[in-house]
Amino acid sequence: MTPERNIKINPAGNDERARSLIALIDNLIAIVNEENVELAKGLPASRLKQVDEKNRLATLFEQCVAEAVGKTANLNVQDRVLREQLLDRILKLRVAMDENVLRLRAAIDASNRRIEAIMQAIREQIANVSPYGAGGRRVTPAMSYGTNVRA
Repeated sequence: MTPERNIKINPAGNDERARSLIALIDNLIAIVNEENVELAKGLPASRLKQVDEKNRLATLFEQCVAEAVGKTANLNVQDRVLREQLLDRILKLRVAMDENVLRLRAAIDASNRRIEAIMQAIREQIANVSPYGAGGRRVTPAMSYGTNVRA
């Protein structure tokens, strides 16, 4: 599902506002589900293409919620079916976001493990090359190299 790029929350009637909010939530769910599929494949979170669109849609959603909480927008939907659709979408969004949080944490943990493995390999390589131990003392015997070459 390709998300609509220009979702606007209609300040007109409550039913239209609810329909706009449902469309916004549907697009946000689609983006989050796409991201979850990518994360399930093991892709690092930093390489996901959905991040910008998810952030844009999440910002719009946060603005709608803030308006509703601040009472600058009224979401008292009289149509029972429309109200149930809105509540259903909110619950579906919560489920998708819960899964997203779990998958993002797993991706971050995997990235941290990769970084730690690389750092450990670097530490071992440095330790194998260095003639000094952890206490600063020489661990390999000093060697003298001389030549019997006369000029």
